[in-house]
Parts: sequence; C-alpha cells; structure tokens
Amino acid sequence: MKILIVSDTHGRHGNLDEVLEREGKIDMLLHLGDIEDGEHYIEAVLDCPLHLLSGNNDYFSYLPGEKEIKIGKYRVLLTHGHGYYVSMNTKRLREEANRRGVDIVFFGHTHKPYMDVEGDLKVINPGSLSYPRQEGRQATYVVMEINANGNASFELKIV
Repeated sequence: MKILIVSDTHGRHGNLDEVLEREGKIDMLLHLGDIEDGEHYIEAVLDCPLHLLSGNNDYFSYLPGEKEIKIGKYRVLLTHGHGYYVSMNTKRLREEANRRGVDIVFFGHTHKPYMDVEGDLKVINPGSLSYPRQEGRQATYVVMEINANGNASFELKIV
C-alpha cells in the first residue's frame, strides 16, 4: 500500500500534479491542511481514498480540522497542527497523540519537513509543496508504504 502525504499547498497545484505523475498509482492521499479551496481539484484528479483536513488558512472550510484513521495495523492522527503550537515544538502534539494511543501522527503548518520515526510514536510533517520554509526552500512530501508484512516505512522526498 502506497500513501502520499502532503500539506500546505495553499491552492497551488503545480507541484502536486508533478508529484502525482512522478509517484504513479497511490492507494491513499493525506492532505494535512491549508488547501485553500483546492479540495475540489484534488477530489477531481484522484481516484483513491482521500483524507483532507482544513488548516489555519482554510476559512469557512467544510473539512475537519483533525481526524483519526486506521491505516493497516496503525492508528493515525491527522492534524494541521497549529492548535498544538507545532511552530514552537512538538511537545503538545506528542502529548495528545500519546493520550489518544495512536501510533503515528502526521501534521503540517510549519512548512518544514520533520520526521521522527524512532520509537513507538512516529511524528511526521511532510513540509509544504507550495511554500517551503526550511533551509534551501525545496518543496517536500512524504511517501508511506505498508509492506506485505504490514510494516510501515516513510520516505521524505523533494519535488
């Protein structure tokens, strides 16, 4: 199973289109917010399960602010992250993830990729496809793959 994780596209689809072409068939897409009215475009171009969230710039959005889902054997929390002050650190987000008993938490908001996949709780931010803020300012995303044994791997990729 191949899951594409993106965030902070802010209504711009050029890099998303490039990533979709590059990655080929995906089984699921997770968008962690700040879609800015791009949800209809994403729904139109993809034919797989979608989990789309609203972010702090998705005014009047019908999308949920966060969601818990199951991917294979993993309990997953999806959030944009601004409500957990992730721009400062991931402490509150980790506390909430542990309180809920999830295995993986995906978040966005910072426009900077972050991956901590050691230990029981995996904490991952794919960065931004449209407005990256990390050094070098390269657009990034994450691909999660579930192998035949049901185990997950994560790869941070540059557009």
